[in-house]
Amino acid sequence: MKQANIITRHFIKTIIRSRALAAIYLLWLLLVTYAAVTGYQVYITQDTLRQQFQHQARQSWEANPDKHPHRMAHFGTFAFRQKHPLSMFDYGMESYTGNAVFLEAHKQNTVNFSEAGFSTGLLRLGEISPAMLIQVLLPLILFFLGFDTVARQKENGTLKILLCQGAGFRSIIRGNSLGLFVVAFIFLAPVLAAVAVQLLLQHAAPGAAVLQRAAYLLLGNLFFLWIICIIAVCVSAISHNSRAALLKLLGLWLLMTIVLPKTLQAIGSAMYPAPGKIQFDAAVEKDILKIGDSHNPNDLHFKRLKDSVLRANNADSVQQLRFNYGGFQMQEGERMSSEVYNRHLQTLYDVYERQNNVSKYATFIDPLIGVKNMSMALTGTDFTAYRKFQDDAEAYRYKLAQTMNELQQKYISNTTPAKDEHPHSIGKEHWTAFADFTHDFPPVPSLLYQERLTIAAMLAWFILSFFLIHFTAAKATTL
Repeated sequence: MKQANIITRHFIKTIIRSRALAAIYLLWLLLVTYAAVTGYQVYITQDTLRQQFQHQARQSWEANPDKHPHRMAHFGTFAFRQKHPLSMFDYGMESYTGNAVFLEAHKQNTVNFSEAGFSTGLLRLGEISPAMLIQVLLPLILFFLGFDTVARQKENGTLKILLCQGAGFRSIIRGNSLGLFVVAFIFLAPVLAAVAVQLLLQHAAPGAAVLQRAAYLLLGNLFFLWIICIIAVCVSAISHNSRAALLKLLGLWLLMTIVLPKTLQAIGSAMYPAPGKIQFDAAVEKDILKIGDSHNPNDLHFKRLKDSVLRANNADSVQQLRFNYGGFQMQEGERMSSEVYNRHLQTLYDVYERQNNVSKYATFIDPLIGVKNMSMALTGTDFTAYRKFQDDAEAYRYKLAQTMNELQQKYISNTTPAKDEHPHSIGKEHWTAFADFTHDFPPVPSLLYQERLTIAAMLAWFILSFFLIHFTAAKATTL
């Protein structure tokens, strides 16, 4: 360890004196500043708009006058997805998933108004975020700074001198790796400072667990950077010269950041094809028509339901029932159609899960995929977070529709009003009594369990990095 510490200090001194580092670090600071400022502006703008529109939707709901509760069920309301404060760090899938959905009875609408829907195709090239800088650009910088750590010593004969003085290959690789990791932390420090300032400038939502999530986020990125440093130095150690080491590391960077992620996405979609929206909606509608249409008075299922209700209540007609039969029928229809929709939606989720698992298992061969998955999960910008919003919105929609049906059963008469009478209605105080839509964030333990495969792969990479040092030292000795 004494030899490794000496080599570490020498590496840091050499890198700091380099003119290239000064230029790279200045450019890095500019990129970090740009990413932090734009990320904060986007978060504040979108979060303010979503809260404002959610408030307007609530005002519109409460402003309805006295009316029939079933009309209120069809009047509906909107649900807007809340952004997690750490989404300023990692945009994840935020730009491609919707953030607002209209909630109404008997119909499950899609989540709309994604950023990609209003942008040009340039969005596919990526967005500059702090996470993108750490996970994509910083490995390239570390490869550039570390490609000649050992290879250049071979070229100028310094390596032989070190070996003659008693330094072992393990100490040389370990020392250079630690030195490169210290340089990586120097690059990481302004990002941490920028994210801290972002979080201090805004108030975290209740249940966001920002500090706990940020701690795991930092730990995951440190593991990733350590693995990158080990790879850079080990490739340099087994290469005959610095030029060969640089080419190998550039090839690895392209493979990790572009080739593998895109290829695995295509493989997952090919192995587990998902139905399109039209196909999905058609399948749902087909199954709903099979079980019955609550709005069709001649539907056989609901005719049998009506007869059974009349027999159970010893009544000859719905006018003799002590509750509004129309509300009861709508309640049953809502329950049946929701069950069909949720069954199809769960099947679709299972397909998406199998597609995503292809990339998750690939973390064992590409640590970048793992750190991205963890980063998106902890910042609330992954598909699971989007799915939770969908589930919360659907649960709220179902509760709204069934509450209106219950009000209809309780307060609306079965008799049809005469032409000169006012239509059946109830007081608007019932609208204000119904709670507004709220969307919370999943607890951290559930996120860690969700990403257990990714965590296992990252830990395996971390342990493997130490074996890689010993393996590389043994192989480099024979070169």
